[in-house]
Amino acid sequence: MYSFWKRWFRKDASLDVTNRVKDVKDCEVPRHIAIIMDGNGRWAKKRALPRVAGHHEGMKVVRRITRLANVLGVKTLTVYAFSTENWKRPRSEVEYLMKLPQEFLGTFLPELVTENVQVKMIGDKTALPGHTRSAVDKAMEETKANDGMVLNFALNYGSRAEIIEAVNKVVTDSKNGIIGENVTEELFSNYLMTSQLPDPDLLIRTSGEIRLSNFMLWQAAYSEFWFTDVLWPDFSEEHLLDAIEVYQRRSRRYGGV
Repeated sequence: MYSFWKRWFRKDASLDVTNRVKDVKDCEVPRHIAIIMDGNGRWAKKRALPRVAGHHEGMKVVRRITRLANVLGVKTLTVYAFSTENWKRPRSEVEYLMKLPQEFLGTFLPELVTENVQVKMIGDKTALPGHTRSAVDKAMEETKANDGMVLNFALNYGSRAEIIEAVNKVVTDSKNGIIGENVTEELFSNYLMTSQLPDPDLLIRTSGEIRLSNFMLWQAAYSEFWFTDVLWPDFSEEHLLDAIEVYQRRSRRYGGV
């Protein structure tokens, strides 16, 4: 795995980062890291580029961060790729964003297969264009036998919609006698799109915004948050290590002492 890491790590990175990777691995690594990838448009605007240029650059960052997370031993990496609110953006931008999964997975999929990464998705797939669904379905099918890190795309995802859908399913199953009258947290979690995944231990948001933006509202109840002013296209392996090192210095008490 380390040879793979050295092969892909950026040439301008310092040798110190390799040592940091080893040190991080020696401590408790978050099982599940969730990332709100924000700032692509602002990154492009600062460079007098079209917004889609920021999205394209951000896609490259997803590859680098996926590689490092896998090397570190992270079990699940969830990236907020497209929200239910993002449909409000200009049509040309939405169309470009819907093409990105095809481009990203088309080039990155062989590596994901080789590195034993499993692709999953949460969100409403039915509203996605056919070419987007096909790219995601192909990736999930070709990696379904992998039992390493899960790369989970939140695509056309909104947490409120997810919770409402879960509530409706609970009501229906209760009426049909499939479940009893008492609904526990554990039972309700099984109705969410993330039922097969652990809740995120660490939630990262880039670009200086300090809010969840309808992302994993239920699942992030006890997540550790790490916010940075860095725009997503500028987010580096070093920043991910910074976030994990901060996480490792915190004490998670879950309401206890």
